[in-house]
Amino acid sequence: MFTLSAFADEIGPDPREQVAVLKASRVRFIEFRSIHKTNVLALNDDQIREFKKLLDGEGIGLSAIGSPIGKIAVDAPFEPHLDKFKRAVELCGVFGTRGVRVFSYYPPGNDPYFDVANWPAHRDEVLRRMSAKAEIAAAHGVVLFHENEHRIYGDAPDRVADILKSVNSPALRAAYDAANYAYGNFDPVEGWEKTKAYTTHFHIKDWKKGGHAAGHDYGVIAGTGDGHIAHSIKGAVAMGYAGYAVMEPHLRGGGPTGGITGPDLFPYAVAAFRTILRDCGATEN
Repeated sequence: MFTLSAFADEIGPDPREQVAVLKASRVRFIEFRSIHKTNVLALNDDQIREFKKLLDGEGIGLSAIGSPIGKIAVDAPFEPHLDKFKRAVELCGVFGTRGVRVFSYYPPGNDPYFDVANWPAHRDEVLRRMSAKAEIAAAHGVVLFHENEHRIYGDAPDRVADILKSVNSPALRAAYDAANYAYGNFDPVEGWEKTKAYTTHFHIKDWKKGGHAAGHDYGVIAGTGDGHIAHSIKGAVAMGYAGYAVMEPHLRGGGPTGGITGPDLFPYAVAAFRTILRDCGATEN
């Protein structure tokens, strides 16, 4: 059973517009990444309270804190970043959610020319950092959803599986993103098959392989790209999946800090994914 959620900042920066479009699209949850063009972990307590009041009044909940934790170089200082992570865990309690979206680190120095063949030299540090966060999460009843983002250690199916198997914690699970595999020229079907046993969260966007090389840095309607989204949804149905599917369409562009879809295109993205759910025999909560 799938419960729809959304990175609502894809609609726009105004939280009231976000909520209005979500309600019109019959989506009752948000993966909280930003409002007012400010990341969730950079908001002050007053801004958090104001947003919480808005969500409570409109009957909107959170599927997870859509944090950027892990989007730093693997050799960058860990302790300051860990403090930011602890803020994300704290916000879980504020908003009544158990989930935090995380990543598994950029190459040393965030080197854009890093040779991925050199990742094994940094594997132990990646696992040390991921394990430290999983331990904190477990102590607070929180689950971390690792997203297979472009250019991080866990962008390839084998390395995602390596993280999940090696950390071996129920507090660290996979957020499966088919489009990110396609964007990185990996096989989304392989990505699903190698990580499905750990997948308890979905991010829904689709992508045409090679699009970014042609200057087309935007997503496509779910089911029309190379993400083979129906394959993972059918697999999840067969496994008895019960969790969130979070809309992140990127229909007007995307990058390291987020994406843009707009209030006009967002409802179409939701409708297209609902068609996939129906065709795959999935039920929506």
